[in-house]
Amino acid sequence: MTLIADLTDLLGPAHVLTGADMDRHAQDWTGKYPGQPVAVVRPGDTGEVSACLRLAARHGVAVVPVSGNTGLVGGTYTQGGLLIALERMNRIRDLNPVTRIATVEAGVILSALHDAAADQGLYFPLWFGARGSAMIGGVLSTNAGGSNVLRYGSTRALCLGLEVVLADGRVLNLMSSLHKDNSGYALRDLFIGAEGTLGIITAAVMKLVPAPRAYATATLALRNLADASVLLNRLQEASGGLVEAFEFMPASYMRRLAGVRPDLGLPFAEVPEVTILTELGATAPALCDAGEDGSVPLSGLLEVTVAALMEEGLILDAIVAQSEAQRRAMWARREAAAEITFARRPFVDTDIAVPLDRAAEFLAAIHTRLQAIDQAHEAMVVAHMGDGNLHFTAFPVDGSEATYDRVITMIEDVVAELRGSFSAEHGVGLSKLSSMARRKDAVALDVMRAIKAALDPEGRMNPGKVIPTESTP
Repeated sequence: MTLIADLTDLLGPAHVLTGADMDRHAQDWTGKYPGQPVAVVRPGDTGEVSACLRLAARHGVAVVPVSGNTGLVGGTYTQGGLLIALERMNRIRDLNPVTRIATVEAGVILSALHDAAADQGLYFPLWFGARGSAMIGGVLSTNAGGSNVLRYGSTRALCLGLEVVLADGRVLNLMSSLHKDNSGYALRDLFIGAEGTLGIITAAVMKLVPAPRAYATATLALRNLADASVLLNRLQEASGGLVEAFEFMPASYMRRLAGVRPDLGLPFAEVPEVTILTELGATAPALCDAGEDGSVPLSGLLEVTVAALMEEGLILDAIVAQSEAQRRAMWARREAAAEITFARRPFVDTDIAVPLDRAAEFLAAIHTRLQAIDQAHEAMVVAHMGDGNLHFTAFPVDGSEATYDRVITMIEDVVAELRGSFSAEHGVGLSKLSSMARRKDAVALDVMRAIKAALDPEGRMNPGKVIPTESTP
C-alpha cells in the first residue's frame, strides 16, 4: 500500500489532506517558505501520532510537525515530507488551581490556555502578538519568548514535563509535575527549542502563576537607551520587582507605525528618540484594591515613581493608562510590530540578543556599518528591552541575495563582538542555518549532531532545520 492509503486507513479521509487542501499548512506566515508536502495528516491523539511516525518510517518519508504555523524562520518547510498537524490535539487534560499546573496537548492555542487559567484566577505568563493562533507545541519547539520574559522567563522556564513521540514511534513519557527531579539527564530540555528535529511534542505540563489583580501601564518618552537601562532598574526597585514588561520603540518604529497603522495613533505630539512601554502587575490586596476614590494603589505607585523620575530629568514625558481601553491601546502599538515590519520589502529581519547595557552600542555600530553596504538603506528596531532581545530590521534598496548575506553577516559580526546571540526567541529553522554554521561553537555543533544521530539515525525528523550540515556556508 502507498503511504497515503496507509494514513487514510489509520486516520480516515477527513484527516489526510492532499492537493489544494494542504495550502493552509504548507506555507508559513511570512510567505517566504512555500513547501510541497506529500500530505498533511491531522492525528487526534498521541497514539495516532505514534502510528503516523511508524508509517512514515516504514515508507522512508521525512516528518515535519506543524502547530499554529506562525513561525518566522521556515521551521515547517518541507518538499516531499509528511506534515503532521497537531491542531486536533487541543485538549486541556487537567488544570489544577491548587498546584497551579496545567496539563495540555500540543494543539492547545495559547489564548485558550490563557482563558482556561483566567477562569481559575490564574495566568499562563507567555504573551505575544500571535497568542490567538500559536499553539503550545510550537511555542515549546521554538522556546518562544514574548513580552513577559523579564519576569517569568521563556517557555522553557514555564515547562515541567513533556510527552514526546520519537522518530521510531515510541512515546517518551516525561510528564512530571515535579519542581525538583534530579533523576538523570534533563531530557525534557533537549526537546524544547529543538523544532521537531528530535521528536514531536504531543503534550506538556506547564506552570501557571496567580493572575495579576491589577496592572499599571505607562508609555514613557526618554532621551536615549542609556537612560532606559537606569529607568528599568529604578522601576524594579520602586515596585519590588513587579515589572512585567519593558518594551522599546524608537523614533524609527513610531514613524513607521504612523505610516502603516495611523489608526493606532502616536502617544506624544513630538516623537521622542526613545519610547518605552512598561507594565507592572500585582496580586497583593494592598496594591490592587481600589480606594474610596476609585484609585488603584499600583497605578498610584507607578505615577509617583514616574513623577519623581521626571523631576530628575530621567523621563521627558509620560502617559499612565487610566483605563483598560488606554492600556490596550498602548499594547496595540507594540503588537503591530510584525505587521509594520513585513509591510515593506525587501527586508533583512533579525532576532538577536545582547547584554542589557550594550543595546545602544549595537544600534550605533549597526547603522555605521550599514552605511558602508547600502547608503540609502532604512532600518527599524523594536525590542523586549528588559531581556536584551532586539528585533532589528534593515530595509536595503538592493534586494539581492548577495546584499542580504552581507547585511546579515555584518549584523552577526556586531552581535558577536558584543557577546550576544544571533537567535533569541524565534528559533533557527531554515533562515538561520548559515548563522549557526558561522557562529555556533564547533564543539556544540558536534554534540548537537551526535544527539540528533542518536535519536533520529535516519535523519527524518524535520530534516535540514536547526543543525547545519558540515558543508553549510
